[in-house]
Amino acid sequence: MKLYHLILCIPFLSFGQISIDVNDFADGGDTVRLSTAVDPEIDYSTTGANMSWDFSDLSAQEQELIEYKDPNTAGPLISFSFGAFADEPYQATNYTPSTDIPLDAAGGFLPVEISEVNRFAKNSDNSIDLVGLSVNVEGTNIPIPSDTIESKYVFPLNFEDSYNSRGYTYFDLNPIFDLIWIQYIQRSSVVDGWGSITTPYGTFDCLRIKHEITETDSVQIDVTGTGIPIWFELPVPPSVEYEWISKNELTPILSIRTTLGAVDETVTQIKYKDEYLGLDAGIHENTMSIKLGPNPVTEELFINGLSADAEYQLISTEGKIIQSGNIIFQGEQTCLRLDGLKSGTYLIHIADGEKQFAQRIIKQ
Repeated sequence: MKLYHLILCIPFLSFGQISIDVNDFADGGDTVRLSTAVDPEIDYSTTGANMSWDFSDLSAQEQELIEYKDPNTAGPLISFSFGAFADEPYQATNYTPSTDIPLDAAGGFLPVEISEVNRFAKNSDNSIDLVGLSVNVEGTNIPIPSDTIESKYVFPLNFEDSYNSRGYTYFDLNPIFDLIWIQYIQRSSVVDGWGSITTPYGTFDCLRIKHEITETDSVQIDVTGTGIPIWFELPVPPSVEYEWISKNELTPILSIRTTLGAVDETVTQIKYKDEYLGLDAGIHENTMSIKLGPNPVTEELFINGLSADAEYQLISTEGKIIQSGNIIFQGEQTCLRLDGLKSGTYLIHIADGEKQFAQRIIKQ
C-alpha cells in the first residue's frame, strides 16, 4: 500500500504537441528581426512526430528588421482600400514589405517603374488572410485588393492538419498606363511535423508546416506600339516553403524556401528569427581574417589576426553599445578583458580603418 501511494506521488512528465493560433503571429505595431543564411545543403525534408531539428550551425549573412505597420497610417488611398472604412473582408490589420509581384521576371515588359510593394494581411481568430497589395508606381502608392483572398494560415494549427487556399489578383493600370497584371496563387499546406527546433536564437517547441505553392503571373501590354496589347506569362516556378513555428514568437523560428525543378528542389532562401547582430543591410561585413576565443568567454577574449591597433564595440541584443574602446596590438595574440561584462550574448565589432569584423560571442 505504501509503495502504491509512493508511485502516485511521483510526478508524471510528458512532452506534448503544441497548438498554434493567431496570437503567435505578429500584427500591426510589432517588429521582428530576421537573419538570412546561405546553406544549399540544409536539410529541409526530414520531418515527423516528436522530432528534434538542429540548425544551430546556421550563420547570419545579413539581417533585416520587419515592421508590421497599421494600414490606417498608410495614406488616404491605401487606408480607404485596406483600413477601417474598407469592406469588412479587406480590413487589414497589418502590412509589410513584399516580393509577391515578381518584378525581376517582368524584365523589360514594364513601361513604368514599380517599386515599394507591400503585402496587406488580416489577422483573425480563424485565419491570416492575404487581402491585397500596394505598389508605388512612379511615386504614387496604388492599392490592389485581391479579388479572391488567400489564407496563409488557418487556425488552430495542429499536427497533421491540412488546408488548401487560393488567391486571385487583377491589377489594371489603365487609363494611366496600358498595363494589366494578373496573379493566381494556389497553396496546399500541411502540418507535417512537431517537436523541438534549435537555431542560433535558441531551442523551442514547434510545429513544422509545409506550403506547396503554384503561382501564375501574366501581364497584358502593347510591346509593339501597334495599339494591340499582348499577354505574356511570367516565369514563376513552383515553390515550397517550410516553416517551424513556435508559441508567442510572432514569426517562424525558421523558414526555408525552395523552387521545384524537374527532379529535385533548390534552396532559394533561408531566414530565421534572431537577435540583433549589427548586420542590417550588409553593415559590418567581415573584411578581416580574425579568430576569437574562447567562446563562450569568462574573463579574457583572445584575438588572433590583428596587424595593428583597432577599435571595438560590444553591442547587446537590443542594439545598445555596452562597451567600446581601443584594442592595443600586442603581436600574434591580443587579449581583451571582459571580466566586468554581464553574462549574456553580444556582438563584438572590430574596425581597423575600412576593414571590419563582427561575430557573436557569449559571456558566461
